[in-house]
Amino acid sequence: MLKERSAMRVALRIECIFLLLALLATAAQCIEKSTEKANILASEDIKIVHVGDIEMAYRVMGQGEPLVMIMGSGLDMDWWPRKFLDNLSSKYQVIVFDNRGMGYTTASPANFSMAQFANDTAGLMDALGIKQANILGYSMGGMVAQELAIGHPEKVKRLILIATSCGGPEAVQTDPEIVEKIAGKTPDLSDPAAHSDFKTKYFAEIMYPQKWLAENPDFYNRTPWDKERSSPENVKRQDQAGYQWPGTYDRLYRIRAPTLIVAGMEDMLPPENSLILANRIYGSWLVRLENAGHGLVAQYPDRIARIATDFIELSP
Repeated sequence: MLKERSAMRVALRIECIFLLLALLATAAQCIEKSTEKANILASEDIKIVHVGDIEMAYRVMGQGEPLVMIMGSGLDMDWWPRKFLDNLSSKYQVIVFDNRGMGYTTASPANFSMAQFANDTAGLMDALGIKQANILGYSMGGMVAQELAIGHPEKVKRLILIATSCGGPEAVQTDPEIVEKIAGKTPDLSDPAAHSDFKTKYFAEIMYPQKWLAENPDFYNRTPWDKERSSPENVKRQDQAGYQWPGTYDRLYRIRAPTLIVAGMEDMLPPENSLILANRIYGSWLVRLENAGHGLVAQYPDRIARIATDFIELSP
C-alpha cells in the first residue's frame, strides 16, 4: 500500500510538471510572439509532407548543415524566437516543424507518446532526404530529442538539449509550492480570454526571473498575439504522453552523439536536472546561465544561438 501511494505521488508530480511546461510556455512565450507578428513567416512558407499516419507541417530556413529543432509541449513552430532562428539559419539549414497534433500537423486517433514524437521526427528527416542532422530540443522537445538519440542514433550527429530533464521518477521535481501556486490560477486554454494581460503577467513571473523582468520593463507592455492553431484536445493528448513517459534515466548511457545541455539557473524545472543529464551522457557539455528561467531561449536568443553554434563548430 505504501509503495502504491508513493508511486501515485510520483505520477502526480510528473503530471503537474508536464502541465506546467505546457501552460507556462504557452502563456509567457505569447508575449515574445507578439513582438514578431510582422516578421512571422507567411503561411505559404509552410510545407506539408506525409509521415507515417499523419501530414506533417514544416519550414526550412537557410543553407548548410541541417539543424532540426523540436518544440516544447503545447506549442507550434511559430513559437521559436525569430532572432534565434535568424542567427542559426545564417549558418545552417534550419528545419522547424509542428509536432503531432500541433499547429498544421494532423493527428491520428491513436494515443500520443514520446517515442512516437521521436519516430515522427525521424520520419520527417526521411521524407526530406536528411540522413543525419544536428538535433535541438527545447523543454518537452528536449525529451523527444533524447528518445530520438536513443531510438535512432544514426540520425543524430550532435544533440542540443535546452531547459529539459530525463523525466521519470529520477528527475528533480518542480517545487510543490510552484505547482500549487499555478494550479490555483491555471487558465482554460480553450477560453479565448485565457491570455489576458493579468494572466500573462502572472505566468511571466514564474516563467522568467524577477531580476530579468525588472531589467526589461517593456516586457509587460507587449500585447499577446492570440492566434492559436492547436486544439485544446490535442494539447491535453500531448500532455498525457508526458504523464506516461517513463523517462530516459536508465538509457542515457546509450546516447553517443556529442551532446550540449543548456539550463537556466532560475528555471522552475530545477536546474539540477541538467547535472543528471550531464553526468549520465558521456562526454557531454554543460552550460548553465544565471538570471535565466524556463523561457531562456526567448530571454537570450542571440546568446544561446551563439552557444549552440560554438558547440556545433567545435565538437566532433
